[in-house]
Amino acid sequence: MALFMRTCTFVVQLVTLPLVIAEALGLYRLYKRFFPFLMYKISASYSVKMKDRKRELFRGLARFSPPRAPLRVLEIGCGTGVNFEYFPPGCKVTCTDPNPHFELYLQNSMKLSQHLEFDRFMVTSAEDLRQVEDGSVDVVVCTLVLCSVQNPDKVLQEAKRVLREGGAFFFMEHVVAEESSWTYFFQHVLQPFWYYFGDGCEMTRATWKNVEQAGFSEVQLHHIQAPISALIKPHIMGYAVK
Repeated sequence: MALFMRTCTFVVQLVTLPLVIAEALGLYRLYKRFFPFLMYKISASYSVKMKDRKRELFRGLARFSPPRAPLRVLEIGCGTGVNFEYFPPGCKVTCTDPNPHFELYLQNSMKLSQHLEFDRFMVTSAEDLRQVEDGSVDVVVCTLVLCSVQNPDKVLQEAKRVLREGGAFFFMEHVVAEESSWTYFFQHVLQPFWYYFGDGCEMTRATWKNVEQAGFSEVQLHHIQAPISALIKPHIMGYAVK
């Protein structure tokens, strides 16, 4: 089975060779302009299907509010802002995303989220949050981000840095399936194409290991099967306390 999987993966790599060349020539930047529109459509469908899970996850945000002060939330890789509706009223939200073309969709989400106070939107990678001071936020939110960053461990360390003591990192991520499953097989075979379709997204990451090994004082992590496409059905969700 392993040899068959590697052979199939090699075939897909050959098919995606034009995409590799396009990226090397800088032509892939055109897709980055289109990607926010694509994610706007996909995120809407994903959010409907994951509504109950998101409510379950973000219900815990309020418990990390400081006394007599608004909850300070930093959402990294905020995309189109589909998580805003789940944030508790009155919290102060700062957003980051490496793709500046998300800002138009983000502004629309902000207008629809009158229960929140927005601080700013920063165009930066999740690995580089230097514009955010140490210990300055109560909660870091990260959904469907660790699958596409270049260095998940560095992202988690940055999240820890900007969190105050006792603050929490909330996450929901799709992950690699069990090795004996057909989902695992197709995740690996189709990954070369998926990387370009998903703007760097990887289906084959065991992200729960990164979270568990990041040095948080407490980790509440659950494996779930999301009611979505089989390729990204395996998910983890939960929070980790600094």
